[in-house]
Amino acid sequence: MKQLVIFDLDGTLLNTIDDLGQAANHALERAGYPTHAISSYPFFVGNGVTRLLQRVLPEDARSEANVETLRRYFTEYYDLHNADNTRPYDGIPELLEQLAGRGVKLAVASNKYQSAVEKLICRYFPAIPWVAVEGQKPDVPVKPDPSIVFEILGKVVMPKRQTLYVGDSGVDMETARRACVASCGVTWGFRPVKELKQYYAENIVDRPSEILDLVINGEE
Repeated sequence: MKQLVIFDLDGTLLNTIDDLGQAANHALERAGYPTHAISSYPFFVGNGVTRLLQRVLPEDARSEANVETLRRYFTEYYDLHNADNTRPYDGIPELLEQLAGRGVKLAVASNKYQSAVEKLICRYFPAIPWVAVEGQKPDVPVKPDPSIVFEILGKVVMPKRQTLYVGDSGVDMETARRACVASCGVTWGFRPVKELKQYYAENIVDRPSEILDLVINGEE
């Protein structure tokens, strides 16, 4: 049985794509650049805000100064509107309650900036006894660098063989691989199944309830 489950946030626990897209489009519009259809944003996100804003800018406008300008507009808007359309995926609240009820330790590892991660977790999962809620911080590289996982393992002091990492993207699967922990890709998030397979997901699930089975029956 696994004793610690580390979850990605966007595309895994919460469907945040509408609010992320609206915030990025707001920033682009304020800076005088074309916006994008919300349906295109699943392929822009996943590597943190800086990379998101680089991707949505026109190719010839991706300077550091322009990205910083967009970051300011994005953050101002997103801090106020990050829960307008964001919702937990079906079955996620029940899964978290079941895992916590069995004594499994739960953590979050996200490339979203720290204050936004904390705000969303407090809003949508206030009763869950998280052992760590980690977002992007200036002194920690973004995923797929495994530093964020090592930070969690340092706080929880859990053997890697008893840890499961759950996410929706190749970035998440690569993070788990580099950290040498078991991985589980979810199909309800922002990226296609073929990406999960391309990055060697050890398990792929279609429903949150399947994660409970993996945790209970997972090899150590």
